[in-house]
Amino acid sequence: MIKRLAIHRLKQFSLEESAASLIELAIVIALFLLILFGLIDYGRFAFHFVTTERAMHVAARIAVVRPPACTGVPDTNERPAVPSTPAPQYGTNCNAAANVCKVVADVACDGNAANATAAEIWNVVEPTLPGGSTIANLRFRYTSDTDLGFLGGPYVPIVTVELQNVVFQFVTPLGALAALATGTSGGNNLNADIQFPSMSVSLPAEDLNQGNNG
Repeated sequence: MIKRLAIHRLKQFSLEESAASLIELAIVIALFLLILFGLIDYGRFAFHFVTTERAMHVAARIAVVRPPACTGVPDTNERPAVPSTPAPQYGTNCNAAANVCKVVADVACDGNAANATAAEIWNVVEPTLPGGSTIANLRFRYTSDTDLGFLGGPYVPIVTVELQNVVFQFVTPLGALAALATGTSGGNNLNADIQFPSMSVSLPAEDLNQGNNG
């Protein structure tokens, strides 16, 4: 009787130990997968961060030697409605005095495939951008700078190309794994997509393709 009872207790203890081992194994595996998948997704994030930064440099370099990606950007520096006195001669630097060149408002627009410059830039940078990016995530801005250009000459703004409003998409179930590893249900927010940081590069325009007959 005592022998049978001892054997029963040993079997029960063995089952309890097996169950505890399975629980520990499940926790360890969940933690391991959480770390592994976290490295994968945040490695992807870091990769796209670096390549996107480089892509914006390339985009700006193309934009400064192409026709504007936005409408409303003037071709030349014109006299203002009330020029300085005496009226400056053509060829005078815009920064030589006040009211030498007409003040031009900043022009900005989102990328549009119908515009040849925007489409060209998009075709170059698109492979390096985070998944889900579209040409509309490119933002072009042409900012007047009186230190650039001369009266009657080509309008030379500061050209900025920016990537904005991109959502970075996780490919692994980080939230579910975090919940499994911690035994809670509060980790689901880790599975949500996150906002990718905006990046921009500004360069002075060269000639915005003025005089190019090709």
